[in-house]
Amino acid sequence: MKRAIYPGSFDPVTFGHLDIIERSSKLVDELYVAVLVNSAKKSLFSIDERVKMLSELLSGYDNIKVESFGGLLVDFAKEKDAKFIVRGLRAVTDFEYELQISQMNRTIYSEIDTLFLTTSLEYAYLSSSIVKEVASYGGDISHFVPESIIPLILERVRR
Repeated sequence: MKRAIYPGSFDPVTFGHLDIIERSSKLVDELYVAVLVNSAKKSLFSIDERVKMLSELLSGYDNIKVESFGGLLVDFAKEKDAKFIVRGLRAVTDFEYELQISQMNRTIYSEIDTLFLTTSLEYAYLSSSIVKEVASYGGDISHFVPESIIPLILERVRR
């Protein structure tokens, strides 16, 4: 069975994330969308909230599972018997950083490979940070995130 992990903070999940999830889910038998527990980052949503949002948005996919993880991604990959890590690339600068991480992961766990997918052109500019910033100024975020999570984001940034 080909199993992959698509890790991220997903705070909040964007159409760019969902694009990579959908496309990568077609390449493997099973895809874990892995929500990173990162206590160093101040998040808009808790881990449980992000897992719940993603689980609801991805409920129509039989081969996608959503879980949180802490620690090293390669340890999570070993635990799930995954052989691939999926990463989305928006720009050349993303590649430079992701290449280093990919090489480090392969050094630690020689059975893991990284699949780089370029983001669809319509989402090349999009990030969770941009969504939060636009929302904080009352801007329209309907082009960036699913309609079902817009009220959650707006309520949270108003606090």
